[in-house]
Amino acid sequence: MNARSEKRGDKHSRRTLARLNAVQALYQLEHDPRPAEEVVEEFLLHRVGAELDGDQFKDSDKPLFRDIVIHTRERQAEIDALIADRLEKDRTTDRLEVVLLCLLRAATYEFLARIDSPAKVLIKEYIGIARSFFTGKEPALVNGVLDKIAKELRPGEFG
Repeated sequence: MNARSEKRGDKHSRRTLARLNAVQALYQLEHDPRPAEEVVEEFLLHRVGAELDGDQFKDSDKPLFRDIVIHTRERQAEIDALIADRLEKDRTTDRLEVVLLCLLRAATYEFLARIDSPAKVLIKEYIGIARSFFTGKEPALVNGVLDKIAKELRPGEFG
C-alpha cells in the first residue's frame, strides 16, 4: 500500500468511525434529556480519540460526527417520516430497535444534507455499521430501507 492509499484509507476509516460514533450518540440522546450539543461535546471529550482505562480510542472525522448528530436531531420529525414511509406495513418506527432507528436516522440525514458522499457509499457504510450491532436480518432491513430512501432523494445517482 502506498502513502496515497494509506491516506485515503485513514480518511475513510475516520469517516466510518464518525458515523458509528454518531449512531451511538443518537442512541444516547434517546435516553438522555440533555441537548444534542452537550452529548456531542461529551463524546468529543471522553470518547472520540481519547484514552480510557489504557485503551486508546481511534480518532474520527469530528466535524462529520458533530454535523450528523446535531442536524439529525434538528430534522428528526422529517427524517422519521421518510423512514416510516419505507418500512414494511407491519413495522413502524416505534417498533424498531432504538439503535436501528438511530442508524436509519443518521443515514437518512446524510442522504438529505451530505451530498459530498455518494448514496451507494452511504448505504454500504451504514450496512457495515448495522453488522457491528446486529447479527440477524437487521442489516438487510437497513439495506432495503436506505435503498428506497436514497433512490427517492437522489434519483440521479442511480441508473
